Amino acid sequence: MKPIQLQEVKNLVEYEKVREAMRARIIALKKSRRVSVGENLTLLFENRDTVLYQIQEMIRTERIVEDAKIQDELDAYNALVPAPGELSATLFIEIPDLHLMKQEEVRTAVNRFQGLDRGCVRLVVGAQALPARFEGGHSKEEKMAAVQYLRFDVPAAALTQIADARTPVRLVVDHPGCRAETELTPEARGELAADLAAA
Repeated sequence: MKPIQLQEVKNLVEYEKVREAMRARIIALKKSRRVSVGENLTLLFENRDTVLYQIQEMIRTERIVEDAKIQDELDAYNALVPAPGELSATLFIEIPDLHLMKQEEVRTAVNRFQGLDRGCVRLVVGAQALPARFEGGHSKEEKMAAVQYLRFDVPAAALTQIADARTPVRLVVDHPGCRAETELTPEARGELAADLAAA
């Protein structure tokens, strides 16, 4: 997929005019692209639409109007747009009753997922296991970030199988803090196949 360009980003006034419609469309889109694995992990597969929405919301929240600062946001968020032959996802570590916990308890709950980025997450397409490649800088030995960015390299044979409803496609997590797997819905598979075709 092509990175998002500056001219695609609406200014604050123009964005307000279309925000409600765009928000409703992206919420519906994300339902098909969100995959939960176990009780604490959710992956949201990103594409140009989801990334553009995040950029527009950031610009709105921060009241950014200068082109150079908008370009800074583009440079940061375009890293989420999948390149040809890959899928991109944001992984959320979700802790129930988070609002009731003290900061140290939250840190402990999230840190039990230390090492998740070391071959523990994979997309299994038929007999092919595609390991997640995590973006660096979001985990340290003493602290794990609750939001991680990752990619799956998808060879041509797996791309064909993702689009073939007869081939099972699963997200698998094999980590001491979470051992779980989830089969992708036909809607999710359709979204991923479209992403790979667009890239």
